[in-house]
Amino acid sequence: MSSAGQLKSLADHEEVFRLVFEAAPNGIVVVNDQGKVVLVNRQAEGMFGYSREEFLALGIEDLVPERLRGAHLHHRKGFTREPSNRAMGAGRDLFGRRRDGSEFPVEIGLTPVPSPQGMLVVSSIVDTTERTRTENELRRYAAELERSNADLRNFAHVASHDLQEPLRKITAFGERLRTHSSGTLDTKGLDYLKRMTDASQRMQVLIADLLTFSRVSLQHPPCQEVDLDQILRNTLENLEIAIAETGANIHIPQPLPPIEADRSQMGQLFQNLLSNALKFRRPGEAPEITVTARQEGATVRLQVCDRGIGFEPKYAERIFGIFQRLHGRNEFEGTGVGLAICRKIAELHHGTITALGEPGVGATFTVELPRRQPSASPS
Repeated sequence: MSSAGQLKSLADHEEVFRLVFEAAPNGIVVVNDQGKVVLVNRQAEGMFGYSREEFLALGIEDLVPERLRGAHLHHRKGFTREPSNRAMGAGRDLFGRRRDGSEFPVEIGLTPVPSPQGMLVVSSIVDTTERTRTENELRRYAAELERSNADLRNFAHVASHDLQEPLRKITAFGERLRTHSSGTLDTKGLDYLKRMTDASQRMQVLIADLLTFSRVSLQHPPCQEVDLDQILRNTLENLEIAIAETGANIHIPQPLPPIEADRSQMGQLFQNLLSNALKFRRPGEAPEITVTARQEGATVRLQVCDRGIGFEPKYAERIFGIFQRLHGRNEFEGTGVGLAICRKIAELHHGTITALGEPGVGATFTVELPRRQPSASPS
């Protein structure tokens, strides 16, 4: 190759280097072995607020907050003695200093580059302001969540002891009053007494449901391989009286697959969904309920379908809210907590629950859960 060709090739390489250097997403500052800035890119100019000409009159310590310059000089001299590719900032916070004196958090990668003029150090600098702000926000949210959980734990303790005890006494003394004084109370008095004890019992049920919801919310289920068929059989045994009283027909067309989950919470999920189907039946008709579960790839899709009273599609999301009821207490008993518990169980298992309904036709609840929990070890 002629000398002219060699010069052109060198110029081409230099142009490619310049384009790559300027297009780099990080700020790049190159210093010599004395710590003097010899080269910067456009990103560094924008990051620190100096023009290129101003940069070339600076030392690298000028880009460090004054309070940190002594320590930085010490580290730089150590790097000069033993140069190597390394990331700076592991285990400690690093900050840059802008032209206006303001500080910002950074991460820095150092690369030593030999040159005819001595060793050069290429500093690749990332402004981590946004990431640091996000991390601080996440820490704040985590602290708030922990405080909220602590409040919930305190509530559960109070509800399970301090609130239930007076209700038990109201119910107990109400029953004693009914037994000992029924002959002296008139019809209106007996009606008042019944309303009082009924309200006390409803409050006890509400507190029990709230306790269940709070325990589920605070619990990280210990997952293991469970047999959904066995859990469903146990649930049907628990509901044996309600099934007999309503004349319900429960259809299970195929075996249910195994899944990694918390056994107790899966039982609670079945219990709530089946109780819901038994409760919201059409007047004068025996409930028809079908339970299916099949594996679809890495997901298990569980469905409980009924031919009950159904609901308007616009309420498909609302019914999962705590205390949400679509019917009056005189029509159907309940506190409006059961489906909220189902959603919480699904979420704790990294899954979802949805509902489809049509008035007078029925409802279908679909729970999608991972076949194996993300944190569970393979068996």
